[in-house]
Amino acid sequence: MAGPDEWRCAAVTVPPGHSATFRLERAGRTVSGFVVNHDGHYRAYVNRCPHVGTPLDLWPNEFFTEDGRALICSTHGAVYEPTSGLCTAGPCVGDRLTALPLVVDGATLVVRLPPPTGSPAAAADE
Repeated sequence: MAGPDEWRCAAVTVPPGHSATFRLERAGRTVSGFVVNHDGHYRAYVNRCPHVGTPLDLWPNEFFTEDGRALICSTHGAVYEPTSGLCTAGPCVGDRLTALPLVVDGATLVVRLPPPTGSPAAAADE
């Protein structure tokens, strides 16, 4: 069973060229995020543009450019590579979307908040 700091969904519900949004929570802090499937590769990101911190999707769950090749911030037009989160055009070129840990567990996508900085689990990852 997923806790508030974990999100699960069937991978089949996020086919190539599509996305899904979610919210995670830990210690009263909510993180809005999204998963994208680009050419069969899943990635999860915090739904926040590095330029000024607005959500990327002004229209709910709309992250891909019209041609489906990139992600776009609907507020500022910044363009991001779907597989790396790197901004390649717009006001924040060179910045990155904040990635979230994602694993494919059988036919299920699982996104978890990373351990808090300074926790024993975070130290074990270093």
